[in-house]
Parts: sequence; C-alpha cells; structure tokens
Amino acid sequence: MAKTRPGKRYLDSYTIRGTNKVVIVGDCVLMRPSDNNSAPYVARVEKIEADNRNNLRVRVRWYYRPEESVGGRRQFHGTKELFLSDHYDVQSAHTIEGKCTVHTFKNYTKLENVRPEDFFCRFEYKPATGAFHPDRVAVYCKCEMPYNPDDLMIQCEECKDWYHPACVAMTIEQAKQMDRFVCSEHSVDEDVKKSNDTTFTNGKAETKRQKT
Repeated sequence: MAKTRPGKRYLDSYTIRGTNKVVIVGDCVLMRPSDNNSAPYVARVEKIEADNRNNLRVRVRWYYRPEESVGGRRQFHGTKELFLSDHYDVQSAHTIEGKCTVHTFKNYTKLENVRPEDFFCRFEYKPATGAFHPDRVAVYCKCEMPYNPDDLMIQCEECKDWYHPACVAMTIEQAKQMDRFVCSEHSVDEDVKKSNDTTFTNGKAETKRQKT
C-alpha cells in the first residue's frame, strides 16, 4: 500500500533560531552558505511551510551578486548591489541567519547611512541565459557608464550631466572642495571654473552621494 504523503502547513511567520527576529513572507533574509568563508546568500522568502513532523522549510527566490553572474562584476556595480533572479529553491528555515533589506536603486541612493544589512537591486537576472532586465540603463560622464552609488560624481551647472572626478582630470578631494563645476564643453576656457554662486543642498555643493 502506498504511503500517504505527509501534509504541509503554510505558516505566517518564522522566528530565526537563537534570536527574536521574526521573518514573514516577502522579507529578505541572509542564508548560511555551504562555504563558511563565503558571504551569506541573500534571498526573498516566498513561502514558509511545516510538515507533520514540524520540520520548517522556506521557499525562496535567490538574489545573485554581480560576481556570480555571467560577465562577472563590472565597474559600475555597487558593493551592495544584487540581482533578483528567477531561481527559486526550498531550504531548511534553520539556514536563515538574519534579516536584511534590499532597497530599490532610487531609495538606496537616498540613504544617509548604509548599514551592513542594506543592499540594493536595479536589475532582474536570468541565470540560465545570462539576460538582464532592464537590458539598458542611463549612462553618465565621458566614460558613458551607469551610475555606481559607491562613487562620488559632480554635476555640471550647465548641462546637468554627472562626471567622475578622474574623468575630468580631478581628484576626489578636489571635487569635494569645489563650489561650482562646469564641464569642458560648457566652459568658456574649456576648464573647470570656480565661483561663489553655488547652489547648496544640505550645506554642500550638489554631488551624487558616495557610499562608504
């Protein structure tokens, strides 16, 4: 006689072992890697279930780090950048080590302080094909690279485009001390100009935030 398949119960939440942190469906979590020397895996919890022996498992959708994707990490990828994949899996709930937050790219760039558990995502990724969505994003500077929120950039007062200091023959320290920047294409003498008529935001010249 065939054995009856054990029933499953879907749970609303799970408390991470040894902590008081509660995980619910939709939360992003850090999961223990097979190699103890590797960074924790990041996943989004899709379901929490228990069998008739009260074994707890979670169905997750994995995030990939840039170095885990086809083509690897590129210059514009941020340190805390992740790709939301179409790779689903079922894991023991006890492999969850902690909770984290995966922000939208826009919200991440607005953070005043980036915590260890803060990440961001601007692409979806298909590991089977190596395809990204969207397959194109806005580019900036002379180098025509997407914005990396880890890098300081300065904005031209005239064209409103953003530039890496190194791409306009400037150090980061020089860029931080500037009151006003005009790119070579919009400067009368094709050089960086300084003046005191700066537009300030929170007491600083307009710059894209550098993450640390």
